[in-house]
Amino acid sequence: MAVTIFTMTHKKFEEPSDPVYVPLQVGRACGEDLGYPGDDTGDNISRKNCYYGELTGVYWVWKNVRTKDYVGICHYRRYFCTEEGRIFNEKDYRSLLQEYDIITSKKLKLNFSYFDGYASDYNIFDLITTGEVIRQKYPAYYGNFERLVHGNGTYFANMMVAEKSLYDEYCAWLFSIFDEVEKRIDADAYDDYHKRVFGFISEFLLLVWVETKGLKVCECKIGMTTEKYETKRMKETLADFFRKKDIAGAKAFFLESLEKRPDVLMEASDITGELKIAMQVVAVCELEQAQSGECVIDRIREFDELMRYFAGLNDAVNACRMDSLQEENIRFLKEEQISDIAIEASARMFCTEEAEQRRVAKAVKAFRSR
Repeated sequence: MAVTIFTMTHKKFEEPSDPVYVPLQVGRACGEDLGYPGDDTGDNISRKNCYYGELTGVYWVWKNVRTKDYVGICHYRRYFCTEEGRIFNEKDYRSLLQEYDIITSKKLKLNFSYFDGYASDYNIFDLITTGEVIRQKYPAYYGNFERLVHGNGTYFANMMVAEKSLYDEYCAWLFSIFDEVEKRIDADAYDDYHKRVFGFISEFLLLVWVETKGLKVCECKIGMTTEKYETKRMKETLADFFRKKDIAGAKAFFLESLEKRPDVLMEASDITGELKIAMQVVAVCELEQAQSGECVIDRIREFDELMRYFAGLNDAVNACRMDSLQEENIRFLKEEQISDIAIEASARMFCTEEAEQRRVAKAVKAFRSR
């Protein structure tokens, strides 16, 4: 059986050379025609793209692609790949699908329940309403919805590959739920980011559907070919603030950006982890300035150098926590001018218990002073 992976896009991109990947422009009914096949032909919901995101493409494949073969969804900058980072080809997909029912992303492990995470960033009424619709329409799925929504796992990116009949079954279930949820919530009251409520919730609902169906799942690594535009712009702006030694400005910009786009710190967006480190830079500099009037950006102002400095500190602290400190970690601690505040802040990132934080920070300081 053949495999076709539809690559969802809303902008021009460098297409993979492998013919298994077919571009599909989502939301084309609402914007410029980019020259790719679009989701605005046949039976479609293209005009709902501001609420559904890539799901308008998922819907189009469900309703307009007639095949008994395998179909899948990826993004213009996200692809299923090997652990070494090679993008899957058709042979890879065919081999996996002989053993598994469905290919999805690796499950995200959150530091909080999905319910609490959703409540902190979005309108929790929408998630509760979705659960209520599932209870009414699909009671066999409700027990797993309740269990998983209070767990700490979710899939992300709405990426999957399966036999078309199974794909269609999932879509029929998913969109019938959202048809009813649409009638009960007011997404028009949200800003452009939060309007994509159905795209957000569907990532979690794939997990509910897969577990309730008892499918054999292959959870695969997702490789990123390019960084999000929003992430890149944030880093460039923060670099300007750091260069000017404007920590207050960097903090205000960070908080404003997080309010607009709370997803920017997620692993799928901050693929290098540099935004998290930038947040660490701001926190440490604030504390250092309050204590002595000086901070690390008095010495290091370039963004790349700050990333190297704090990444080196974090590596040393984490290695010390795991009792696996290497010579290169010790050399870094001795050569760099690292404050007690920076060490203690890093220890808080890796240790949940206060006693453990103190133990690790004390050990790191001892190595630094040798």
